[in-house]
Amino acid sequence: MDDRRDDAETIFAAEFPPATREQWRILVDKGLKGVPFEKRLVTRLYEGIAVQPLYTADDWPAAGDPSGLPGFAPFTRGGHAAGPGPDGWDILTEHDAADPKAANAAILTDLLRGATAIRLRFDRPDSPGIAIDRLDDLDRALADVYPEMVPLSLEAGGDAVSGAALLAALWRHRSVTPDKARGAFNADPIGTLAAAGALPGSLEAALADTATLAAWTARNFPHVTAVGVDSSPWHDAGATESQDLAAAMATGVAYLRALTAAGLDIDTACRQIAFTLSVGCDQFLSIAKLRAARRLWGRITEASGASEAARAMHLTARTARRIMARRDPWVNMLRTTVAGFAAGVGGADAVAVLPFDAALGESDDFARRIARNSQILLKEESSLARVADPAGGSWYVETLTEQLAQAAWAEFQDIERRGGIAAVLADGSFARAIAGSWAQREANIARRKDPLTGVSEFPNILEQPVSRPVPTLRERNAAPAAPASVESGSIDDVVEAAIGGATRAGLTAALARETPARVEPLPRHRLHESFEALRDAADRHKLAHGSWPTVFLANIGPVAQHTARATYAKNLFEAGGIQALGNNGFPDAESVAAAFRVSGARIAVLCGSDALYEAHAAPFAQALKAAGVEHLFLAGNPGDRRADLTAAGIDEFVSVGCDVLSVLRATLARLGVPL
Repeated sequence: MDDRRDDAETIFAAEFPPATREQWRILVDKGLKGVPFEKRLVTRLYEGIAVQPLYTADDWPAAGDPSGLPGFAPFTRGGHAAGPGPDGWDILTEHDAADPKAANAAILTDLLRGATAIRLRFDRPDSPGIAIDRLDDLDRALADVYPEMVPLSLEAGGDAVSGAALLAALWRHRSVTPDKARGAFNADPIGTLAAAGALPGSLEAALADTATLAAWTARNFPHVTAVGVDSSPWHDAGATESQDLAAAMATGVAYLRALTAAGLDIDTACRQIAFTLSVGCDQFLSIAKLRAARRLWGRITEASGASEAARAMHLTARTARRIMARRDPWVNMLRTTVAGFAAGVGGADAVAVLPFDAALGESDDFARRIARNSQILLKEESSLARVADPAGGSWYVETLTEQLAQAAWAEFQDIERRGGIAAVLADGSFARAIAGSWAQREANIARRKDPLTGVSEFPNILEQPVSRPVPTLRERNAAPAAPASVESGSIDDVVEAAIGGATRAGLTAALARETPARVEPLPRHRLHESFEALRDAADRHKLAHGSWPTVFLANIGPVAQHTARATYAKNLFEAGGIQALGNNGFPDAESVAAAFRVSGARIAVLCGSDALYEAHAAPFAQALKAAGVEHLFLAGNPGDRRADLTAAGIDEFVSVGCDVLSVLRATLARLGVPL
């Protein structure tokens, strides 16, 4: 049997010899029929990377393996030799319900149904969250939660040290011994300054307090980290993935400098820093991003003198906020599932999947359930967590990881040359670079080169809206909080004050020193928010006038011959909230003109095949203009007939690649819809 199989393989190899890349390219060029290979088959990312249609062993070094092994330097393939471990990555759920009691109900539900880690987002002057002022509030939010069993992490912004004191006080109140406490305080003054534009004191003082907190945490809590690097302010502002990685690395370096300057050895400093990175729904780019992040941090910490064991990054991946749509939010389930899959394959230690309704307000039980279950399915039914670095060895992923790491490293070096992350945040230069990246992305979004299903592509104008309570900021006294009584600046004294009933605001006020830091906060964007703004304007019009603004589809001929262009036109205009009035097509100019007169529309779109346009576009256009059409579109590229069709009455042509956003804005303006 084996001999026969060998003979078959020999015969197959003789009949179908493996093609070389050059032979493959000759065949591809033949199939492209003169269309440039680079234009049709090469994708260019915002990071400046050209993604090829084919990757082979020639794209990755044959000698050795630059990615190493899982659990070993350079940590590209993960921080643990056996992958994420027997239980896989932590399913992290984030909570920001304003009422501590409501937050507690959601936390308990999550823990009972699959979540393995909890993050609490405290309310802040610039951001809604859980209203936790005192230890009692935190105790209520975590009622019936066993802190020694569940990793607890915080997102407290400028109140990071006082928030850490409250959590430490809770552990003491619950008799959780220091060796049993697990979690992260996530002090991140640079990220807070970037997102909120302000700190209670100076950035220098905040960095010093962060270093003090890290030293205290290292002495007292072996399974807790004090410092967090959350790159979401940069990502939410529109950064490319390489810019996002560069900002994260530069922030991590700033914290390393602060911690070592305060006396921590480099290994202890490294172990006190945890990272949170946003991942989008570009599956392979997101996988490469997490792998590149570990490679970059491993290189930085190696250069800083850290031991190999201390160079491993603790990495949480959060599905990106900017991919979340408000329109047709159910499609967000697909986007977050892809992002969650990428996070698991990319080797994250913990993954936070946003509920599909996260962009609308406070998520409900069903949305949180779907967010949890998507991870449970990936871990337990798809068995992703049982494989160490599933993407390892993929020529495409390995190459993309290296290219992304190189691009991010160049950005990181540029930040360092200009004085570091604090300097480029203060002078606004990095924010301007991110704004440039966002403008480039918006231009592609406007042309639907970067489509978003349910928003810019395949919108459902008749969808039933999903509503959620919108969180609001708490009303606060205009006067600053009275400082709590803290005998010294030590963290132990702050914890004692928290146990004694001091408020979070009072503790922060007691710690604040020097003039508060102020910068221009980074904006927060969502992909295709510009399209959703048009839908909002159209909805307001419907509320005021009883109907949406409309366009009439002047379909030429039978359904089979006009449906492609009619579908394109319907999707295009309804992406801006302009209802497309459809029909089964018209055989002649007189019938289309009669139908338009009774439609109530003022604008029309000719839709048909190229052959039908040749014979009927001109007479249809003339009849429609005579019937009162104020602005007449033609769906398709007119080619050499542009001048003739324009003379016949066509005012504008829409086709793949046109600036859809500009077309929609102008059309709404013609229809009297204020934007």
